Amino acid sequence: MADLTTKLIDVVGDRTAKVLESGIGARTVGDLLRHYPRRYMVRGELTDISELKEGDEVTILAEVFSTNARSLRGRKGTILEVVVTDGTSKLSLTFFNQAWRERDLRLGRQGLFAGKVGVFNGKRQLSHPDYELIPDGSDVDSAIDEFAGKYLPVYPATAKMPSWKLAQCIKLAVDSLDEVQDFLPEEIRKKHGYPTLKEALMHLHQPEDIDQADQARQRLTFDEAFLLQLLLVVRRAELRKLNAKSRPVRDGGLLEEFDRNLPFTLTAGQREVIAEIEGDLAASHPMHRLLQGEVGSGKTVVALRAMLAVVDSGGQAALLAPTEVLAQQHLRTITSLLGPLSHGGMLGGSENATQVTLITGSQNALSRKEALTLAESGQAGIVIGTHALLSQTVNFADLGLIVVDEQHRFGVEQRDALKAKAGLPPHVLVMTATPIPRTVAMTVFGDLDVSTLRELPSGRQVITTHVVPAIEKPAFVERAWSRIREEVANGHQAYIVAPRINATSSADADMDFLFGTQSTELTSVEDLAPTLESGPLNGLRIALLHGQLPTDAKEETMRAFSQGQVDVLISTTVIEVGVDVPNATVVVIMDADRFGVSQLHQLRGRIGRGSAPGLCLLVTGAPADSSARARLEAVAGTLDGFELSRIDLEQRREGDVLGVSQSGTRSHLRLLRVLRDESLIDQARSDAQNLIDNDATLAAFPALAHELKILQADENADYIDKG
Repeated sequence: MADLTTKLIDVVGDRTAKVLESGIGARTVGDLLRHYPRRYMVRGELTDISELKEGDEVTILAEVFSTNARSLRGRKGTILEVVVTDGTSKLSLTFFNQAWRERDLRLGRQGLFAGKVGVFNGKRQLSHPDYELIPDGSDVDSAIDEFAGKYLPVYPATAKMPSWKLAQCIKLAVDSLDEVQDFLPEEIRKKHGYPTLKEALMHLHQPEDIDQADQARQRLTFDEAFLLQLLLVVRRAELRKLNAKSRPVRDGGLLEEFDRNLPFTLTAGQREVIAEIEGDLAASHPMHRLLQGEVGSGKTVVALRAMLAVVDSGGQAALLAPTEVLAQQHLRTITSLLGPLSHGGMLGGSENATQVTLITGSQNALSRKEALTLAESGQAGIVIGTHALLSQTVNFADLGLIVVDEQHRFGVEQRDALKAKAGLPPHVLVMTATPIPRTVAMTVFGDLDVSTLRELPSGRQVITTHVVPAIEKPAFVERAWSRIREEVANGHQAYIVAPRINATSSADADMDFLFGTQSTELTSVEDLAPTLESGPLNGLRIALLHGQLPTDAKEETMRAFSQGQVDVLISTTVIEVGVDVPNATVVVIMDADRFGVSQLHQLRGRIGRGSAPGLCLLVTGAPADSSARARLEAVAGTLDGFELSRIDLEQRREGDVLGVSQSGTRSHLRLLRVLRDESLIDQARSDAQNLIDNDATLAAFPALAHELKILQADENADYIDKG
């Protein structure tokens, strides 16, 4: 008999065990039983061939419709084409130099066929598929009975391990299974009416009916949500046990003077979030808060006030930005907001003033030396930088607060390296301009307190967005250039965004993910600029900006654009976040279908920041009936970033959402879907919190404590640590 830790070699043999390990990463019985069915075939029902998608590894139940063996043209060899059908649609199976298979694959024979769906001459096909024919004299029902009774599970397969072979291996594992220790507390299991862990694993792979399979899947999905939420609840409790220096707001200090000189009124939402942050800073344990908000909702001012509160307490704040362009923009914005309050120790500086400095990787030696001295001496209360802040040469006098902008671009090790520069654990404020659906916040940032800014400051202008179909209506593209000329003639400026620097470069963007389009020729910054300069934008002042330019050139270009010395900035997505030029009123995004929904929303947020309305034009070659085009229409249809974040999430792989692909490791979350399973995640969070409130060490639940320890030790836990 076996348990979940039994090695597969003891159940399926050495040769098969090696194939399972190389194909699906399964080494133990538990690994194999957590390779869950994708769907079920019902006895007597042929597969719906019309639903097959190119690139999928599939297993289908179909009937042979025709066979045709012929010689290859112009060379030796034969090709056998077998057409199978589900009664409505057809699929070709091709075999090279295997004409003898025609004897097996006779008209009317039914079988299971497995392979990767390809397309040749417009027809879907499986090339050299593996297959299992229903024996002559047997009916389909009894043949499928050999695998799983009435319901045949269809598994994510590999070339060497088709679905029915996986089913055979899993049947061996299930049949050998002894008692399985259930880590889910009995009280929680019974409250929700879930089967035991052993029952859930057996019923998912060998269900008597679909309801039984659904109940098993629900239990196993809850397990994933519960363990993850338990990990986050425990981590949150551990963070609250850490000691930090309290940084309460001080009367008569730098922050009070800053508030007095602010040229605008804070929104109600900003004031509410500010109160939350000030409460955190005054506590004796470190703040770990996520500040999310719409594009232009005023996150920078909120974060700056937190930094000034820490400076008033005698400490320093570090602002970590993902790109030099964004770091430089933060420097300009913060020094502009502070005015004389950023001139500490200088003529004209206020008595309460501090200094603000910048540290980046491409600074010249003199600038870097000065910045390092300001940081180490404590003269600079606010230190802004890129990954260069993590260098061993960067030291602080009293690092009290870390503000991480666009946190998803930084790894755990990078954030921890900055934390290590503080004595006591510093307070941490994580900012993102990408709105996050509530369940994602609970699942990915569950160990952080979350503050949300939904309200836009007064005076923000409406942005109109249109999709420009370049292939169907090329005149619309010409009209886009005319609109830029009109805006410039009215004293405004424009962005044009392209996905590449040049024809041979990879996209310079940190894209959410790539979507296929009809064209493989992507617009590039360096090709687009001369075309527009000599053509439709002739006579306008045009500048280029991308990540491969020297730092000085990037800084000078942004300064010139900010000061109105450039009419049109042709750029990659280095302008995606943080760039704030109120006079810019139009953005044209080329090959817009190559960007994710959230990224398009961020790029659109570069305009409408002044007194004039904004215009966003999404240029695309995607066909009118394509999913890519539908995404662009969704972006054009709403300015609500939270609604767009849900659309974005629905179209992305779960691993992308949860950071698994970034970590490069296999996820514990095989079934959980953060949008679909919202209520289940809520319940799991509540159950986990109640359990830890009553038994912080899980002393009464050793099996659960063991599972949690495995999760904590697993390298996948790294991607969950967003603090």
